[in-house]
Formats: sequence, structure tokens, C-alpha cells
Amino acid sequence: MRVAIIDYGSGNLRSAEKALARAAAERGLRADIMVTSDPDVLRRADRIVLPGVGAFRDCRRGLYAVADMHACLEEQVRQSGKPFLGICVGMQLMATRGLEFGETPGLDWIGGVVRRMKPVPAYLKVPHMGWNSLAITQPHPLLDGMSVHGHIPHAYFVHSYEFVPDDPSTICATADYGGSLVAVVAKDNMAGTQFHPEKSQAAGLNLLGNFLEWRP
Repeated sequence: MRVAIIDYGSGNLRSAEKALARAAAERGLRADIMVTSDPDVLRRADRIVLPGVGAFRDCRRGLYAVADMHACLEEQVRQSGKPFLGICVGMQLMATRGLEFGETPGLDWIGGVVRRMKPVPAYLKVPHMGWNSLAITQPHPLLDGMSVHGHIPHAYFVHSYEFVPDDPSTICATADYGGSLVAVVAKDNMAGTQFHPEKSQAAGLNLLGNFLEWRP
């Protein structure tokens, strides 16, 4: 199995690489984890991961600045149906548009908007940073085994903006931080996490292992 992590100048690339390698080892899977900015490597990959750290506009600009990368993503994810995982801003880029530093178009793979968080009560700090429990709102293969023996899974978040999908059926898990916020989205062969699975210890490794075995 070949897994491509897209390098476009944003994201915890090595952390994601190490976490995916560990998840593969724990499942007994043979996986070649590749950090790459080469679209041809994506074409040869079986699974694609798009990380992201920073501002929506900067990440979008960086992604589109890599020659042929956007066209390759559309080809491999939307047309060929390869399993895709977006992490943090990588997940937010799946939206129609982002509102950070003005309006910026996203990939428009899952209709919706990325807007600044407004927790209530207002004294809650933004960015939302640290551990938060997850509420699984509907089953999805990536979330299998996340809640074991009644234990609530916890994940690590770092973000100031939240993805609000147009279609509630694309929301698979939420977190509560002065109101409900989207933690996991999924549609067809595409999924995304607002939290960082590579920093989320057991729950994160479980999700990454599920991604490696996912057959959408």
C-alpha cells in the first residue's frame, strides 16, 4: 500500500508520517508512507492525506502553487475515487469557501463555509487548543472502535475557524466548545478531521489505522 502525504509547505508532515507508519505497524499492514509534492507520486498512491496548519487562504495558495497539484487531486480523489483524508486546515480546504482574511474559494468537495469560531460564553479562548471529547453523530468506517466499552474518545484540537457543512449528513462527529463544532466530516471516498489524529494518541492512531483499511 502506498500512502501519499501532500507537502505544500503547510502541516505537521513528519508527525503525520510517523503516526501513519505506526498505525500501519499496529495493524500489521505493509505501507509505504511518502511525503511528496510530486503529482506523479499521488497518481501512483493508493491513499492520499492532505494536512494543514495555518490560515485557510495561505494553505489554499500554497496548495495551488504546486504545479499540477490541484488538477491531480481532482483527478485522483474526485474522478478515480482514491481514499482521501484531510487534517485540520486540510479538512477545511474541502469546503466551498473560507472566510479567514476575506473570502477565499476552497476545493468545494463538501459544500459549506469555514468561519471564525464564536464560542458561548465569550470568555472561552480562541483558538480552541487542547484535548476535547468527541461525540460520534453517525457511524463511519474511520470511527470504528473509537468508543470502546463506553469510553468517550478524546482528540487534540488547534484551530480558530470551524467548518460548517451545508449538508448535516456529512457530519460524523462533533466536539463541544462553547457550542457544537464539527470534528469529522465524510462524503463518498473523502473524509476530514478538524482535530489532529497524529497528536491524538490512541484515538488518533485508531482513526489512521481505519483510514488505511478503508474501502469506500
